[in-house]
Amino acid sequence: MLGKLVWLVISAVAAGSLAVVAGVVNPGEKVNALWLVTAAACFYLVAYRFYGAFLAAKVLSLDPRLKTPARRLADGMDYHPTNRWVLFGHHFAAIAGAGPLIGPMLAAQFGYLPGFLWLLVGAVMVGAVHDMVILAASVRRNGRSLARIAKDEIGPVGGLAASLAILFILIVALAGLGLAVVNSLAKSPWGTFTIFLTIPIALFMGLYLYKIRPGRVGEVSAIGFVLLLAAVFSGHFIPGSPLEPIFSLGKGGLTLAMAAYGLIASILPVWMLLCPRDYLSTYMKIGTVILLAFGVVFMAPTIQMPAMTRFVAGGGPVIPGKLFPFMFITIACGAVSGFHSLISSGTTPKMIMSEREIPMIGYGAMLAEGFVSVMALVAATILIPGDYFAINTKLSFDAIAALGFPVERVRELSAMVGTDVAGRPGGAVSLAVGMASILSSLPGMKGLMPYWYNFALMFEALFILTTVDTGTRVARFLLQELGSRAFPRLGQQNWLPGIIITSFLVVAAWSYLIWSGNVSTIWPMFGVSNQLLAAIALGIGTTILIKSGKARYAWTTVLPMVFMYATTFTAAWKLTGSFLGKAAAAATAAEAFTLRMNAGLVVLMAILAVVTLLDMLLKWRGYLSERRPITTSEVLEFEEPA
Repeated sequence: MLGKLVWLVISAVAAGSLAVVAGVVNPGEKVNALWLVTAAACFYLVAYRFYGAFLAAKVLSLDPRLKTPARRLADGMDYHPTNRWVLFGHHFAAIAGAGPLIGPMLAAQFGYLPGFLWLLVGAVMVGAVHDMVILAASVRRNGRSLARIAKDEIGPVGGLAASLAILFILIVALAGLGLAVVNSLAKSPWGTFTIFLTIPIALFMGLYLYKIRPGRVGEVSAIGFVLLLAAVFSGHFIPGSPLEPIFSLGKGGLTLAMAAYGLIASILPVWMLLCPRDYLSTYMKIGTVILLAFGVVFMAPTIQMPAMTRFVAGGGPVIPGKLFPFMFITIACGAVSGFHSLISSGTTPKMIMSEREIPMIGYGAMLAEGFVSVMALVAATILIPGDYFAINTKLSFDAIAALGFPVERVRELSAMVGTDVAGRPGGAVSLAVGMASILSSLPGMKGLMPYWYNFALMFEALFILTTVDTGTRVARFLLQELGSRAFPRLGQQNWLPGIIITSFLVVAAWSYLIWSGNVSTIWPMFGVSNQLLAAIALGIGTTILIKSGKARYAWTTVLPMVFMYATTFTAAWKLTGSFLGKAAAAATAAEAFTLRMNAGLVVLMAILAVVTLLDMLLKWRGYLSERRPITTSEVLEFEEPA
């Protein structure tokens, strides 16, 4: 009875807070950011407790008696039983890249309300469902990749189209994420040095946890936390020191350094670098987000951005397109991300020890990412709108004022952080300014805004880089599977030459896109491709539910899938036209070639997605009418009775 009362109170708080945020209560008054934080926290808690439990019990029928691939196929390389808290850290670090930070920041131009509502509904009904369904499907199929699951469950035509689409989409996504790292760390020796130190710290943690003191998670966590704080603090002394030239890198140097790291992380055993580094970075990620929440509670800032701006009809200075589909494409990972399906069918299912842990890792980590996005939205919308546009566009102050948003404090903010922040589009700088404003308001932090600003830039880069390394490894899995069709030995995941060759090809592909592109070309492609992959993954999840006799619950994946296909096809059409228009007016032949190549990639991804969708629809019709026999690639092995 007490438990029901507690959940009733939490639900009531969520409803009341949402009413204030939406303007149902006290319309016309500015909203305090506390209401957004309270509404999001309570809404996500209720969703996890009830909708997550419904998915686990009814839709997926999870069974802790089943042996997971980590235990049946343990090889010390990719299949490795991992403590659930360490694995949650790895999974969260891997899925939480640039999207949950940068996306809401850019989408704030439409106003705070549309993005906030999508972050709530999208994360609960679309993103978390997507992640959890694919994770469960992969765990029950020997940890196979999404591409392999598509081939086994849909068939050779749809499976091949899905595999090629996933590979193209993944490389574009890695380029988009990598470009965000390059932009965050360019000429930032403090941040680059701290990020560099996390690599040897992670190697030490991996050896400590699995070789020196096996299983001592508490010990290694404490050591890693202290070393991470030391890395952040010591980075302050790099600017102005003899080491500054080494760590003050431009776009080319950072791209090469990141490529080298991605190659190494993809080749080394998962327990040695990838998992401990992601676990380590989770301290900073979750810790900083919690600190931001405390800052909002203490500061109680007022949301300065209107609930909705006139840019919902298009013509915005940050995102020229209309609210639909561009807000959904821009917010991306904070609500739903196709990239997550590659992690949920990549490294994570090969390390999870029990199906009991699937809701916490699959559903819970996505809700945690949604909360991160809410905090990013708060950081964007507490800025005066004119200042927000002054940072995120190249427009003059007079031009911004002519739009109805006079610039007020940009020069003051620049002086406070010690850097000219005007005319720095891309979202990273405005996010850092918003975060620094909140964190410097904490007791004893006044006057430390320059430190918080640089810390925020480094925090963004760390957030993103942990997604790049895991994504590279997942792409290597996929390329090995595709290559094995022509050269069977390439499919042996423990064959070192195959690992090295496929890792190099993946890294070379996304590095080239970063080298030749920029934010205006790569980030929109990332948004469209990422959401298109989510639509494909939801379709694959629907196929699995129908084949497992759960057609009555297929609405949980079909409804999100329909919305994602409609959104992404609309955005792909508009983006292709934009690329071709820019190519026709390009100043150089090289620029025109890059834009036409980008347009071709978007069209190719859309065509492959259409082929996959049509093949899935035909198969669903056959399964539901019982004219097509049902086969499954599930591998079920129960624990031996004690």
